Amino acid sequence: MDFDELEEKLSDLKMYAEENFIPIIRDKSAKFLYDFVKDNGFRNVLEIGTAIGYSGSIILSAGAESLTTIEIRKESFEMAKKTFSELSLLDRVDMYLGDAKDVIADLCCANKKYDMIFLDGAKGQYIHYLPSLTKLLDVDGVIFADNVLLQGMVEKEGKIPHRKRTMVVNLRKYLEVVGEYPYNTTLIKMEDGIAITRYKGE
Repeated sequence: MDFDELEEKLSDLKMYAEENFIPIIRDKSAKFLYDFVKDNGFRNVLEIGTAIGYSGSIILSAGAESLTTIEIRKESFEMAKKTFSELSLLDRVDMYLGDAKDVIADLCCANKKYDMIFLDGAKGQYIHYLPSLTKLLDVDGVIFADNVLLQGMVEKEGKIPHRKRTMVVNLRKYLEVVGEYPYNTTLIKMEDGIAITRYKGE
């Protein structure tokens, strides 16, 4: 399925997200994600933050063989399950309802490996997830982190609104850490910012 066809199939879901203030990946970033998965031939993908299944559907439609996805909100989880089912993708998805940090820990204990991790959960937790996500990466695996610039606030100088301060500080820490060895990161200043990180190993 090409991206234009997929976009048409997901149009009602996208409208639902907009009407109900559910954050999903933005338009240009969605196309970038689709092309990135397709061009790199990722097979086994872990997604942190299922929401209503929009980005997961993009990943699978771009050619990923399987998706493991984690969502903390039950209502979103159930809607994502419906989304995957309607697109005939559900048999390629392992869905977990729960706190990402707990599920990630369980996946590490089970020695799971993924060639791509799509990081789109709680922005203030990216830096805390990173050590465990590194353990889950297969050789030459990639972390694709969305929203790393948080509406430009991460790069902005001056006062940050109080309710966003922790997220901004933690995203700055995340970008600082993945910007140095043993990580190799490309920051793409598209829409809300994407960080593509490869782990070189210790």
